[in-house]
Amino acid sequence: MSHRTLRCDVLVVGGGMGGVAAALAAASAGRSVVLTEEFAWLGGQLTSQAVPMDEHTWVEQFGVSATYRRLREGIRDYYRRNYPLTARARADLALNPGAGLVSRLCAEPRVGAAVIDELLAPWRSSDRLTVLQPYRPIEAATDGDDVRSVTLEHLSTGDRIEIEAAYILDATELGDLLPLTGTEYVTGFESSAETGEPSAPSEAQPDNQQAISWCFVVDHVDGDRTIDRPHDYDHWRSLQPEFWGAPMLSLTGPDPRTLEQVTRTFTPNQHDDPDGMIADQRASGGDRELWTFRRIAARAQFTGGLYPSDIVLVNWPMIDYLGGTVIDNPDAERHFEGARRQSLSMFYWLQTEAPRPDGGTGWPGLRLRGDVTGTDDGFAQAAYIRESRRIRAQVTVREQDLSIAIRGHGRPARFSDSVGVGMYRIDLHPSTGGDNYIDVASAPFEIPLGALIPVRTRNLLAAGKNVGTTHITNGAFRLHPVEWSIGEAAGWLAAFCLDRAVDPRAVRSTPRLLEEFQSLLHRSGVELHWPDVEGY
Repeated sequence: MSHRTLRCDVLVVGGGMGGVAAALAAASAGRSVVLTEEFAWLGGQLTSQAVPMDEHTWVEQFGVSATYRRLREGIRDYYRRNYPLTARARADLALNPGAGLVSRLCAEPRVGAAVIDELLAPWRSSDRLTVLQPYRPIEAATDGDDVRSVTLEHLSTGDRIEIEAAYILDATELGDLLPLTGTEYVTGFESSAETGEPSAPSEAQPDNQQAISWCFVVDHVDGDRTIDRPHDYDHWRSLQPEFWGAPMLSLTGPDPRTLEQVTRTFTPNQHDDPDGMIADQRASGGDRELWTFRRIAARAQFTGGLYPSDIVLVNWPMIDYLGGTVIDNPDAERHFEGARRQSLSMFYWLQTEAPRPDGGTGWPGLRLRGDVTGTDDGFAQAAYIRESRRIRAQVTVREQDLSIAIRGHGRPARFSDSVGVGMYRIDLHPSTGGDNYIDVASAPFEIPLGALIPVRTRNLLAAGKNVGTTHITNGAFRLHPVEWSIGEAAGWLAAFCLDRAVDPRAVRSTPRLLEEFQSLLHRSGVELHWPDVEGY
């Protein structure tokens, strides 16, 4: 086992959406960057977690940064360059390869990974960016309120690298650097006494966190592909939370927005028209027909019989794992495995018990597509993480900042120190504490610079879901484009502070510096404000 030391200007730990955006920004600003990731693909929730982009209604016109738009258009371009699209699909400027109803751009995760590699390629070739995989942080060295270095361990060989950097950006999925560096943070529900949020409980519940899910990818072809019955199938088959109203391994469960019990349908390879599949979160969540909900390849978009079946991501309410939290829990690995086992049992249920339109049960032609997820078994490389540790921040965004009901209108939520924009409903999945969905109609919002800056640690910045939100507002900040915008702002901020020999607090508190930094973001294609739109 070897141990070596590297030095750079900016260390980005975690190669998810925020980490990639942070590395791009800091490298673009001329800084030497090290980006680390523990899984095979960069991109986090888009790639290793296999979840297509969750986005707001106006994404094709505005409300995302120029680099995020490059990612989106790069995915479309990748299909146009490499796939036999129909003439209609090829000519569609808003090509949606999967024609799914969760997003205007549903695509296979390996395409997202390929485009991210393309975006990073110039900086890697110029030696300005070093990417280390598969590495996980295990230690940090601090000096007072500063982080001096982070030590990472290779997941296979055990080799260790200590990286010294002027700025450390935590873009991990669970905020892994916060406990390692002693940076103050919060988990789970804050109390209503602390935040004033009407949806918060009266007492804090740090172990009550959103469910994780272990997603998987399927298609449906001729023949019997039924897997062996999972040894713990009876356990998962009998699981029925009190608020669910049915066994979780079923098509019945709560509607996330109304909490009414609804029964969804699941009809593989129906002959729908891709042009008619327009994702619009204002109208509905798009989850009434689960086959098209998160479809990532629609065979009707391609010529020559390229796809014998559509390809579908299973990220449905039925695989939300409620058995325990994976944050600050010595049993975390057991709960990750529990999420996988629940998902495997859901797949077996679909093959053997799911109701069919012809009155029969089970779809034995369903098969797991590991070639799509980059795994041997068809499951995503990593669990889908909705909630992270969150820094105690200079600014914490609260429910009353975003909620249309509380604010009395849906016009954009503004912050004077805006470093980007975001939009999504406050969408909280069932939690490990036994809570049902929490869904709050949200206004479009700006991302405050203060939410990226810890209350004490000077040179560590939040660059993902670990920003200054509450358990409640995390539900609006956790989606792909918002995480990207957070990371992008953190990357530019680290470079800006190095260029001017100032610290992040000074940028936020000094009007001249804040105006200069916001102007830099604007010139770099970051939208800081919303036009006159209303949320939902």
